[in-house]
Order: sequence, then C-alpha cells, then structure tokens
Amino acid sequence: MPKVHEMSEDTPPATTGAADDTQTGASGAIGAHSEAQRLTDNPDWLYLLREFDSLYRFGSDGGSSEIRSHRKRVRDSLSATIASNPPILPRTPEARPVTAHLPRALDLGERAAMQGMARALREVRGALTWEYGYEQLPKALARKYAFCEIVGHKGPVQSDRLNLGFVLFAPNTTYPQHSHQDIEESYISISGAWSENNGAVYAPGSLIFNRSGAEHRITTGDRDPCLLAYAWVGPANRLAAPGMKLSPTRRPKAV
Repeated sequence: MPKVHEMSEDTPPATTGAADDTQTGASGAIGAHSEAQRLTDNPDWLYLLREFDSLYRFGSDGGSSEIRSHRKRVRDSLSATIASNPPILPRTPEARPVTAHLPRALDLGERAAMQGMARALREVRGALTWEYGYEQLPKALARKYAFCEIVGHKGPVQSDRLNLGFVLFAPNTTYPQHSHQDIEESYISISGAWSENNGAVYAPGSLIFNRSGAEHRITTGDRDPCLLAYAWVGPANRLAAPGMKLSPTRRPKAV
C-alpha cells in the first residue's frame, strides 16, 4: 500500500523479524534473494503473482463496466510486469502486532474459496515486510492493522505499473475514512467478514472497487481476522508516493 513515513509518538515500534511463527518460504529467506535476483528465479513470488492474475482474469465483474475496465487495467499491468521478469528487492522481514492473527487468517482462507491465494501467501509469509503507511496512526489502530506490499516501488517484486499487496485486520477493527487521489483501488477478500461504508457484508471472493478520490471506511467482524488482497493502478509517481492520510473526523452538526 502507501509509502511508509515516520511514525507518530503514539505508534508502537515495529517488531523486527518474520511476520509470524515461521522463517521459511519466499524461496527461502533474505539470503536466498542475494543469489536469485529476478522474478523467475524466485518461484514462490511468481506463483503468488499468478494467483493475483487468476483473480483478475477469471473472477466476475458483476455486470459492472467500470469494474470490468478496472480488472483489465490490473490484469494488463500485472501481465506486463510478469513478462518483464523484474528484479527482486531483498527486504528485511518485519512484523506488527496484528500479524499475530496471520496464521488464523491463512487457515480460514485455505478452507474457503480463496485457498489458492492463501496457500501461495503462506509460502512467502516468512519474508513479508508489514508496515503502516501513515505519518500518524492512532495507537489502537496500530495494534489492529498493517499491510505488506508485494508488487510496486517498495517491492519485493519491483514495478512502476501497479501496486499489489495484502491488508490484515484484527477482529472488531474500524479502519477510518480515507481516500486515494489519482489511484483507483480494489480489494478482494481472502478471509474474514468485513464491510465498507456500512454498505454490505463481504465474504471471501468478493471484489470491492473504489474510484480515485472516493472516501471509504472499513469495519471487520468480531470473531476472526480479515485478510484482503489489494490492487492499485494509477500514475507511476502517485503509486510511488501516494501520500495517503486518514480523513479528518467529522463531528455531527449541532441541532
């Protein structure tokens, strides 16, 4: 997701190390990447990208021409990225408090419609860099949210065509109102139940599309974590530095 900035004083420090209880996967750990510098030399990353490709190639657009166009833009950008055999950027694995919920999220994903994606993500879980992406983040949210970028300027798969990654939420989380200028975004649910703007409850396999500049707010169910895959498409300079901020809290008007 967005570019990572300096954390506020209220934000707890990151936990350095693997994102959960394992240190394997991703064609191994960081040391393995020093010997294999391209995508085709790292099959675990390649298979994960192919799972993204399948989601955007074979999933339904629900009859929406706007979603159909977005899916094609993601698919075309991803196909071009894979065909270019981009370099792999070694990054130090990092965990956040919410990544304690990742094993449960993957277990749930492997039982349902998104088992292919969940299994591919499990293979690289020890090499993921979980981040926040905001200049300031409420302390409570810092314990219940993080993202990891898979494709983009921050890698590990380098691309300036699109950003792909995952967002992980703890149970009973409210992700505040925010938007992305000049970037269109989609989420695909991998595991867990969640809602956007109180509009519906989404299950694994659901795709939700947000137009550029559209404000959205996410809430998650109270029993299990929620794992979402995301895709961003837009100008390369915006993908590299999205400058995302939480929207100011709106107070109700006095009667």
